[in-house]
Amino acid sequence: MVSDETANRGPLADLRVVEMGTLLAGPFCGQLMGDFGAEVIKLEPPNQGDPMREWGQEKAHGMSLWWPVVARNKKSVTLNLREQEGQQIARDLISKADFVLENFRPGTMERWNLSYDELKKLNPRLIMIRVSGFGQTGPYASRAGFGAVGEAMGGLRYVCGDPKTPPSRMGISIGDSLAATFACLGALAALHHRERTGEGQVVDSAIYEAVLNMMESLVTEYDQADYIRERQGSILPNVAPSNVYPTRDDRMILIAANQDTVFKRLTQAMGQPELAEDPRYATHSARGEHQTELDEKVAAWTKTVDADHLEAMMEEHGIPSGKIYRAPEMLEDAQFRAREAIIKTLHPKFGELRMQNVAPKLSATPGGVRSAAPSLGEHTDEIFGGLLGFDAARLAELRASGII
Repeated sequence: MVSDETANRGPLADLRVVEMGTLLAGPFCGQLMGDFGAEVIKLEPPNQGDPMREWGQEKAHGMSLWWPVVARNKKSVTLNLREQEGQQIARDLISKADFVLENFRPGTMERWNLSYDELKKLNPRLIMIRVSGFGQTGPYASRAGFGAVGEAMGGLRYVCGDPKTPPSRMGISIGDSLAATFACLGALAALHHRERTGEGQVVDSAIYEAVLNMMESLVTEYDQADYIRERQGSILPNVAPSNVYPTRDDRMILIAANQDTVFKRLTQAMGQPELAEDPRYATHSARGEHQTELDEKVAAWTKTVDADHLEAMMEEHGIPSGKIYRAPEMLEDAQFRAREAIIKTLHPKFGELRMQNVAPKLSATPGGVRSAAPSLGEHTDEIFGGLLGFDAARLAELRASGII
């Protein structure tokens, strides 16, 4: 039975995660679990920490603005995993955890005597979450695998961008984030299995496979019809009209009116109801065949209407639409405010910070941002002293030897 206090901290509040690894894929999985209440103990190399502490295009006060998001709700402990004593401390800590999360190159944990076979001897209920470029098996397993490579080999890069240019990347590290999200899904599935059997297991999330799983029918289309999806810019082939259109006041709005009934309503809003009866546009297939010319007609009309008025017209006629947002528009939007999609948090160095809230929302045991991203080693004494029982002399000795 979850207590009221635990429920207020999120549905995973009685679980402990030891997060190992650096940069994005593993740490984002840890962020997701921490957002829903898990105690996430992040192990970082002494003196330098996770490189994410320095990442991000823009900085304030010389500090990363990415780190406060990906490290929220975590505890930072310094530990030198390259030394045997550090590895033994890690084993002691993991023996008291529900999950160990790592995103090193496959084989690294084994070289450190931290393989799952070794760890489950100490903790048979342990769930090991492993995130890597190509997974733990196969001929590519030992390759370095950044998110960008997974996006390329998983099929995403080829279909992104303008057909006249080389493949584009998305403006975010989507490959890493997808692998982390699938890792979190796998971890929760493994947790359910453990509740029924008492047994832990390994969750093996590969970046390229996470990307591949988002590619809809891309493989099947080739398998059955020899069709290869190509870059189409801002459209999906044969899905029309569904595009980003210009407005009179030089803004942009996305209108998705590709369903027959919705397209009919769009033609009424345009004052051109005859388009819905035109054989070139009357059906989904016909609109797909004449996608370019139809987009031109819609764009010619949207250019005559200001964005706010156009959005109101789309709502009035029941047509899915949305203006293209940047951060400033998000911060001013009534829907974002009503659902608290963006929250204000307190940070010891930055003061008040705004960032995305936890998603999805749960009605009974919602997640939340409970603590700011930690400074390097902020919780070392708390975890090693409280959880493992190290006294002050032992902590001082470990610091002097560079283990913590």
